[in-house]
Parts: sequence; C-alpha cells; structure tokens
Amino acid sequence: MDIGLISLEIPENCNLIIGQSHFIKTVEDVYEAIVGSVPGAKFGIAFCEASGARLLRTDGTDEEMIKIAERNALEIGAGHSFVVMLANCYPINVLNAIKSVPEVCSIFCATANKAQVVVASEGEQRGILGVLDGEKPIAVEKESDKNWRKDFLIKIGYKR
Repeated sequence: MDIGLISLEIPENCNLIIGQSHFIKTVEDVYEAIVGSVPGAKFGIAFCEASGARLLRTDGTDEEMIKIAERNALEIGAGHSFVVMLANCYPINVLNAIKSVPEVCSIFCATANKAQVVVASEGEQRGILGVLDGEKPIAVEKESDKNWRKDFLIKIGYKR
C-alpha cells in the first residue's frame, strides 16, 4: 500500500468540505441540502463514483466552484469521496444539512485553511485516511484573545 499527501486548491474567501458517501445520488442530495440551507449559495460539488462507470459526478450553482471541486476531487481520487466548494457562505451554514443526507457516511473536514488529504492507494483503490487542516496552535488564548474571538463572532453574526 502507498500513502500520499494531496494538496488542495482553496481560493481566498472560499471554503471546502470533504466527505465520504455511498451512493450515486449523493450529488443531487447534497445539492438540495445546500440550497435548502442557504438560498443563493455559490457552490460546486464533485463526487468520485467508486464502481460502474467510475465517473466524477458534478453539480452546483457556480461554474468556478464546480471546476475547483472537480480538480480537488480528481486529485484526491478516493472512491465515494466528495468535495464541496463554497464561495459565499460558511460550512457551518450547511454542515448539519449535509450530515443529514442519508447516504453521507462522514465528513473529513470543513475549512478555508491550507489543507492536505492523506490518502492510501492499493492497485485501483484509494481511500482517505485523514486531512491536515491549517497549522498547529502556538499558544493558549489570553483574556484579550477571548474578547477578540467573541467580538469577531458578533461581527459576523454568530453571537449577540
């Protein structure tokens, strides 16, 4: 078995969600979950079909986000994995809806940070072992950091 690291493309002001599913209907159901959570969301979905035609199944509301999701999903190349690229909303707005999709098995990450996917490959099979998301912490927050965090959450509408 070979283990590798795949660097992901995440444009500035965009977010990415990587998950695993088990059914060709994933693209349609994740699409509906997102538009039902954030009307007007700009996003793209790419799903790696693991059997049959083994095609990359795609959809979305924004051509650029669809193309970036396609590139990331093809690089990852793990059967039954999916990539969602978001341009004008945060993962927190859609994650519960996506996790509620019956065929979604797990979510590996939701981030705007630099991210890399750890993959294992054996012959024609490839799977996601995990995701490296952002950078490691450098210190414990102080009171001033807590105040900044709370003020930031108020500013972006997630706290009153």
